[in-house]
Amino acid sequence: MEHPLFLTNSLSRQKENFVPINPPLVGLYVCGPTVYGEAHLGHARPYITFDVLNRYLTHLGYKVRYVRNITDVGHLENDADEGEDKIAKKARLEQLEPMEVVELYTGSFHESMRQLNNNPPSIEPRASGHIIEQIEMIKKIIANGYAYESNGSVYFDVINYSKAHDYGKLSGRVIEDLIAGAGNERRELEGQSEKRNPADFALWKKASPEHIMRWPSPWSDGFPGWHIECSAMSGKYLGETFDIHGGGMDLLFPHHESEIAQSKGSCGKAPVKYWMHNNMITINGQKMGKSLGNFITLRQFFTGNHKLLEQSYNAMAIRFFILQAHYRSTLDFSNDGLIAAEKGYNRIMAALEVLPSLEASDTSTFDVNELSKKCYDAMNDDLNTAIVLSHLFDAVRVINSAKAGTEKLTAVDINALKAIMNTFAFDILGLHAEEKKSDDDLDNVMRLLLTMRTDAKANKDFATSDKIRDELIKLNFTIKDSKDGSSWSKM
Repeated sequence: MEHPLFLTNSLSRQKENFVPINPPLVGLYVCGPTVYGEAHLGHARPYITFDVLNRYLTHLGYKVRYVRNITDVGHLENDADEGEDKIAKKARLEQLEPMEVVELYTGSFHESMRQLNNNPPSIEPRASGHIIEQIEMIKKIIANGYAYESNGSVYFDVINYSKAHDYGKLSGRVIEDLIAGAGNERRELEGQSEKRNPADFALWKKASPEHIMRWPSPWSDGFPGWHIECSAMSGKYLGETFDIHGGGMDLLFPHHESEIAQSKGSCGKAPVKYWMHNNMITINGQKMGKSLGNFITLRQFFTGNHKLLEQSYNAMAIRFFILQAHYRSTLDFSNDGLIAAEKGYNRIMAALEVLPSLEASDTSTFDVNELSKKCYDAMNDDLNTAIVLSHLFDAVRVINSAKAGTEKLTAVDINALKAIMNTFAFDILGLHAEEKKSDDDLDNVMRLLLTMRTDAKANKDFATSDKIRDELIKLNFTIKDSKDGSSWSKM
């Protein structure tokens, strides 16, 4: 490639030149949702981030196998080795079968992803459909001396593993600190006394009599640990070592750290070449999450039905809001930020509508080729979508200036500008034009208001004329007066 792609590798904590293991093939695995509730804004960020990565790698000519799992078993309440299964608990509270909960919220998740214009993954495996693979992987880890059975459960032996491997390298945790910290926790919780060391984690849990979700295994009727599912499914579909593993920064430890240990413990190989993590969306400075109860679902954003929302927001405003920050930076929810994102999105869409009507000049005052280079440079610099959007706004300014006659673009420039805007706004960033609801009715109402305003001006009733204009501006409408009359647009 003329301009190589650099991605931040969480393992080295540096930007690295992306070189696939087996080009042009690229294996990408992203941790999917635990489907026991509606998807919220925090969920939108990783899936938009890695949708953009998938889109960009495809644009560069790579053939991407994108695997994103569904966690439908094994994720316990405390993200650890005790507590109730999150899906089983939801099923008990709602008086449903666990798989009814899974189907309900998997369907809801898919609909939210569709609205956000995320392309579906190549493969979407479910943890419950890969119990055999998980059991076989656990057998290998036991055979290699890195796990042990205790009262029907199986635990990964962190101490023994650390004698030959570096547990904690991804997260920067020191094994001695982990052991000391775990030792200070309450160890008499259910299952804790089964462990040789409090830092060990479950690969398989024996099901208690009341536990609904269970499968037979060589050790007990039970269920897999949370971490083993991703190791088993990524290995099955992408091989023992693949290119990129993505997910939220909150999964870095213990989930992804444990994935590395499980893979090395079973086959002796590091599973992933590049680890990528997006940062959190926060609300009042605190991570947004289901477990904290401070989340706003995507459905609530689309309807405006939440006490913290001042209005409803369309899906593309949400996508734009997330893309305007670099994926590795924190992003704090605010209505002002979302309103600004909606306006920014509308500005780009409005400029794209103007483009076909531009009149070509013999000369140009804008370097379109430089715009293209800047956009590629930003994407190649660790997917800097925020910078790409700033360059697209430069293009919007030029398009509007050309429409007003203060900038000149040749026919070649106009066509190139169309290609650049379509490539980056639509193909790579994944924006699309939202369906305009009740356009005819809205247009009729606006024409009536503009006619009333024109009549008021003709009657020298400037107070009424100005009031109509000012009230429309408050509702995010722009009114433009010209010698041919008045026109309107949405900000």
